[in-house]
Amino acid sequence: MSLWVDKYRPTSLGKLDYHKDLAAHLKKLVHSGDFPHLLVYGPSGAGKKTRITCILRELYGSGVEKLKIEHHSFTTPSNKKVEISTIGSIFHLEVNASDVGIYDRVVVQELLKNTAQAHSLELSAHRDFKVVVLTEVDRLTKDAQHALRRTMEKYTSTCRLILCCNSTSKVIPAIRSRCLGVRIPAPSVEEICQILQFVCKKEGLTIPSELSRRIAEKSGRNLRKALLMCEACKVQQYPFTPDQPVQEADWEMYLRETAQQIVQTQTPRRLYEIRGRLYELLTHCIPADIIIKGLLKELLTNCDGTLKAEVTNLAAFYEHRILLGSKAIYHLEAFVAKFMSIYKRFLEEGMADMF
Repeated sequence: MSLWVDKYRPTSLGKLDYHKDLAAHLKKLVHSGDFPHLLVYGPSGAGKKTRITCILRELYGSGVEKLKIEHHSFTTPSNKKVEISTIGSIFHLEVNASDVGIYDRVVVQELLKNTAQAHSLELSAHRDFKVVVLTEVDRLTKDAQHALRRTMEKYTSTCRLILCCNSTSKVIPAIRSRCLGVRIPAPSVEEICQILQFVCKKEGLTIPSELSRRIAEKSGRNLRKALLMCEACKVQQYPFTPDQPVQEADWEMYLRETAQQIVQTQTPRRLYEIRGRLYELLTHCIPADIIIKGLLKELLTNCDGTLKAEVTNLAAFYEHRILLGSKAIYHLEAFVAKFMSIYKRFLEEGMADMF
């Protein structure tokens, strides 16, 4: 039994529920005969992967749904073995090269070269190129991005790239200039409410408009999150009630508790305990940048105006350090330690002013 988020995922550009003008433009682009490299970007849960899947189906037909997982092994210049898994069909390949960390340059070069040189077995596809979908391009190292630029120029006749990321700010200008940028904005609260109503109707359920709006607002306009929250509400209690509590993700509640503990006590022992909680989040595959943003959001509620600017600046500094380094825990712990120092000084100065 599949989750609603997978069960009701549109499979063609014509079935998309929102940003229909964009879907029409993409359809024209696919049938124009000159398909360019694409850079698809937008916030999490906006529908980037869904639109990429629809584009692939429009290009090659239903053959792209016959997926297989492959394991690849590469040797770096320092003779280190690097392994990565890809998913794809005979027409396309999907990979997250940032999974191998600092060795992503080797993966990008070798995978693209192998894919571009291998010919499709399906002659009726009417396309003389394969597609490589690279996800989380904004997490690639600068070396890998420069290698990608050179490779995409070399194999442009037999290979097209669809790059996917949340923000283009971390993608080098050389790649941005070689791709057609496609921005996928987050759906509005009203659009999410309509989709929740539609999915519930398909499931034979009735959801009050007040509850669907609360779910849409609490999801932060993330459609994937909204559908998961709606399904969790159904498991928790059905029939729905307008004032029914909306279930949050466990890691979000855990992160909020972590922030509360940081604010309660600022001691070396507490810092040691927080390190364990940060490790717990990282081992459950919560990205380090999501952790630092979540902590910042919760910690700022306990800061006054002057302190907010200093803490935000601090979070930006350590988020940048996370991107440059390979061990996120060091920089997360450093951010917590620095915040504790600043916050303790702020409390002591407040107490001194009182007396």
